[in-house]
Amino acid sequence: VAADEGILHASGSGVPPVTKDYCIIYNSNWVSLPKSLDNATFTTLQNLTSTVLCSSEEVPSGLMKDKAVVVMRGNCTFLEKARIAQSLGAKMLLIASKTRLSAISDNKTDFEDVTLPIALIRYNDIVDMQLVLGNEVNVTLYSPPLPEFDYSMVVIFLIAVFTVALGGYWSGVAELENLKAIASPGERETRWKKEENVTFTPITVIFFVVICCVMLILLYFFYKWLVYVIISVFCLASAMSLYNCLAALIGEIPFGQCRITCSNKPIEVRLIFLAIFCMAAAVVWAVFRNEDRWAWILQDILGVAFCLNFIKTLKMPNFKSCVILLGLLLLYDVFFVFITPFFTKNGASIMVEVAAGPFGNSEKLPVVIRVPRLEHSASTLCDLPFSLLGFGDIIVPGLLVAYCRRFDVQTRSSSVYYISCTIAYAVGMVLTFVVLALMKMGQPALLYLVPCTLITSSIVAWRRKEMKKFWKGSSYQVGWRP
Repeated sequence: VAADEGILHASGSGVPPVTKDYCIIYNSNWVSLPKSLDNATFTTLQNLTSTVLCSSEEVPSGLMKDKAVVVMRGNCTFLEKARIAQSLGAKMLLIASKTRLSAISDNKTDFEDVTLPIALIRYNDIVDMQLVLGNEVNVTLYSPPLPEFDYSMVVIFLIAVFTVALGGYWSGVAELENLKAIASPGERETRWKKEENVTFTPITVIFFVVICCVMLILLYFFYKWLVYVIISVFCLASAMSLYNCLAALIGEIPFGQCRITCSNKPIEVRLIFLAIFCMAAAVVWAVFRNEDRWAWILQDILGVAFCLNFIKTLKMPNFKSCVILLGLLLLYDVFFVFITPFFTKNGASIMVEVAAGPFGNSEKLPVVIRVPRLEHSASTLCDLPFSLLGFGDIIVPGLLVAYCRRFDVQTRSSSVYYISCTIAYAVGMVLTFVVLALMKMGQPALLYLVPCTLITSSIVAWRRKEMKKFWKGSSYQVGWRP
């Protein structure tokens, strides 16, 4: 049985009339909806959500005549409701559901006389319709074709490549400062006190991947509690990351360096105001995180800052550790997207369920870059009104790009590793979007990003006859020895 997504276009009675679109689910085997609003015929909506319409006696005679009727789901079948509505003169039947919308299925052969258009709609949308459009509403149904490409992907692409390139470059700047500190013994101790980097060893990499697996499984089973823990952690981590990113920029400005003394330590006043600003940004996002009109902008800014700070702070000691990390996370991504549907009760992957909020949970994890879809379609209303890219799809390849940039700095190789790996990341993103457009389903981006970046970096090292040094890393990365 086919289940198709469509749009209910509702119009109020004001002048000019206010209009709004809502998601519907219908069965294309039962009814064929027009592909556009051209020459659409509107029908007055009769709200009968106080009844389930399992008996014609539930509704006064003549109340449905030539109207679109909305009733609650109830225990009787869709087609039984439709037959009753059709016998009472209704022109359209909408069935409101308080749970997640699912496929409309039934044995149509027992109801061949039913020709009434039937659609499933969210009960919350009916409530919203009354609040926004009033009690006098005219509706029509249509199902526009799915767009071949959504231009929000271009924005996602630019954000991702920009973040990876800038994060890698920032890591290289920090590496250059470390090398200068080593060459100047007087600056060595001061530089080490400022250094906040964390180095990943192969053992640490394996431990990190295990934690990711355990955390994803815990989120799947205990989502409604852990989601608020993740939101709290994101607010704290993103505020600190935004502060680190902006402080690095402010540090290059030679003005406004007024200081005050606190606990015998001089502190720049501008950094105090910066810290307050960053905390306020995180708090504002937390309070208004479900405001779709603009909260996504703040989430993306905080998310980019988080990814930049993570790429700069977390250091891969050598290419060997990069291969282990990217390889294991690639397997992790593929397993939880493509393999777990064979083990879950509803046949959905654990990764997709957690990303969407299991069991219809309205709270979403703030671990993605979100950009509103620019192409209007039923899928935008029914599924995800945003194009998404997980932070992991930026951070994980970004750590390799950062290692390449540091290796360039150490070997003075004119940024050849950094530039080639950044280009490989961009190519991997394009490949991800092409497969996404062709298969019409979510893809684990690391499946394309990891091979592109690892293979490109390996080829560059091999052609330059530096594979051994690139694989093991420099002695400086292991630790400076006096």
